[in-house]
Amino acid sequence: MIWRQVLLLSCLSAVVLLSMLPEGTGASVGTRQTAGAEDQEGVKQEIFMQESDASNFLKKRSQRSPKSRDEVNAENRQKLGADALRRDYYERQRNKFENFVEEQNDEQEERSREAVEQWRQWHYDGLYPPYLYNRHHT
Repeated sequence: MIWRQVLLLSCLSAVVLLSMLPEGTGASVGTRQTAGAEDQEGVKQEIFMQESDASNFLKKRSQRSPKSRDEVNAENRQKLGADALRRDYYERQRNKFENFVEEQNDEQEERSREAVEQWRQWHYDGLYPPYLYNRHHT
C-alpha cells in the first residue's frame, strides 16, 4: 500500500515539474548554432511552400511542362505490370474452364461407352463377335 502512495507522489511531482518548465528547442544548443539557425530558416523557406502554392503547383502541372522520361517510364512499367497480372488471371480462368470442359467430355464419353457396351452385351447372341452395333444380316 505504501509503494502505491510513493509511486503516485513521484508521478504527480514529475507532472508538476514538467508543466512548470518552459518549453525549449533542445537540450544541447550551443551559441555557434544560433547563428546557423538563421541560415536554416532560409533553407527551410526554399524547401517548403504554402499549401495553397503547392496545390496550385500540382494543378498546373500539365500546363507547365510535359512529363519527364522517368515519369513516363514509371507509368509504363505500372501499366505493363497490370496488363501482365490481367493476362495471368484470364489465362488461369481459361485453363480452369478448359479443364472443366475436358472432364465433362471425358465423363460423357465414359457414360456413352458404358451404354454401348451394355447394348452389345444385351444383344450378343454368341454367333458373331461382339462388334459395335453388330447387325445380323441374313
